[in-house]
Amino acid sequence: MRWKTRTTAFTAALAAVTAAAATALVAITFSAGPASADTGTGYLRTSGRNIVDSAGRVVRLTGINWFGMETDNKTFHGLWANAPATWKGQLDRMASLGFNTLRVPYSGDALKAGAVATGINDFTNPDLVGNSPLQILDKVITYAGTKGMRVILDRHRPTAAGQTPLWYTASVSEASMIADWVMLAQRYAGNPTVIGADLFNEPHAEGTDPNATGACWGCDVQARDWRLAAERIGNAVLAANPNWLIFVEGVSCLSGGVANEWDGIPDDPMACDWWGGNLSAAIDKPVRLNVANRLVYSPHEYGISVYDRQKWFNDPNFPNNLPAVWDFFWGKLAKQNVAPILVGEFGSTLANPLDVQWLTKLMGYIGENGLSFTYWSWNPNSGDTGGVALDDWYSINQTKYNILQPYLNPPSGNPNPTTPGPSVSPSRSASPSPSPSRSTSPSPSASPSTPPSPGTGACSKVVTITNSWQGGYQAEVRVTNTGTSAVNPWTVTWTVPSGVSLTNGWNATVTQSGTTFTAAAPNWSTSLAPNATAVIGFTATGPSSPAPSNVRLNGAACS
Repeated sequence: MRWKTRTTAFTAALAAVTAAAATALVAITFSAGPASADTGTGYLRTSGRNIVDSAGRVVRLTGINWFGMETDNKTFHGLWANAPATWKGQLDRMASLGFNTLRVPYSGDALKAGAVATGINDFTNPDLVGNSPLQILDKVITYAGTKGMRVILDRHRPTAAGQTPLWYTASVSEASMIADWVMLAQRYAGNPTVIGADLFNEPHAEGTDPNATGACWGCDVQARDWRLAAERIGNAVLAANPNWLIFVEGVSCLSGGVANEWDGIPDDPMACDWWGGNLSAAIDKPVRLNVANRLVYSPHEYGISVYDRQKWFNDPNFPNNLPAVWDFFWGKLAKQNVAPILVGEFGSTLANPLDVQWLTKLMGYIGENGLSFTYWSWNPNSGDTGGVALDDWYSINQTKYNILQPYLNPPSGNPNPTTPGPSVSPSRSASPSPSPSRSTSPSPSASPSTPPSPGTGACSKVVTITNSWQGGYQAEVRVTNTGTSAVNPWTVTWTVPSGVSLTNGWNATVTQSGTTFTAAAPNWSTSLAPNATAVIGFTATGPSSPAPSNVRLNGAACS
């Protein structure tokens, strides 16, 4: 991540442009697909604005960045932490909090023969000692897959020395970058935990117009046009592994340079965005890949703690002006059904109260439009944003998590369709405030050959009070079909104490009659296959003790 944008702009002109953008988008109709909440089965594809799994179910990736492999350590930061923040413990923690995807930044230095991973606590992580950066990555990917998580690899920098405006340098050629990608694509071929390649992190402007030397979009200069480079690199990756998704970030300024007010070159208020955030020209000048249904656009977006001179932060209508800005730079790609959007990085320390408004508005925009995301970052040592994790790499920043949590889809999917899907243990963190949650995590759907049958069968249950407060609580009811046939459609009921009233439910249609709560299967996941688990969440007013009881699946009592 990092920022840098144009140096000057005019607030009045910005207001006019954003108003025009908002007006232009009014006529666009948008209909979000069903929010299939797990990480799906098998490799992922795209279908219009959606990411779908091998069965065609809509998947929404709600992930987090865990960086370090792009630095001099050449491996994940935080491997120096004490228990319980072992490398597995941190992944357990991420999954239990509801992050279903891991974005892994790396640099070319970490892939070189003889690369050495440093900063590893040999007491808490003895199984990593002596491993190369790639061997540690292998272990993280394997373990993340057992949690139902997906992994996106991100070419963050050419070397550990730092971010560059172009995807290559004098010492690191485009050809060597492609060779690294091809190696990774082949290394993880056949492993659907790894879903794709974020080709290069934050291409951006350098120099002043008309003498720009940075990454442009659509300028047709082979050495600088990131759109053309993304096609070359992406097609090379797909030739090595056609199952991967290709994630393409934007640029900062379309021209590849910043405005030069001294020479009278105008500074278009909407010509520049965050590094990697400007995809405004991608509809007219799209990335063209040789394999259909593999392209995902991945902009970046940051708050005031990263860079406080973005003009939209000073708009008198802030934060209500922000959706028009996002529509213009990248949201229109999803709204016009061009391609899916995964917001690859966004974050803030939240030290400035305006950033709380920014992040809350952004998460609402992401949720309302059914977009995917990977938050920056897990790491507490991100200098300008901090992390979800605190300095012990295990406790969490509750303020950040409270804003993110309603939009998280726990990793209850199964990337490998040949093995049973894992379940995720309840979060061990302090839970979010009692705002209604919009996260979803349906069970795997039944095989298409399974005939609809209401069935009863046998079941097991786990009931967890995930949070409580004065006058109410949040709970999770997990029901596993332990029978030998699918239950289709499924219905789960449970009993609550007198005085408890339903506030909100998710992952099913939850209703109340007296002291009985009923969760009816959603229309996008009506069948509960053998060994599959339905996870229903709800909030309620009233006492949390005693906990919900008498859990039944289609009338059969669950053990």
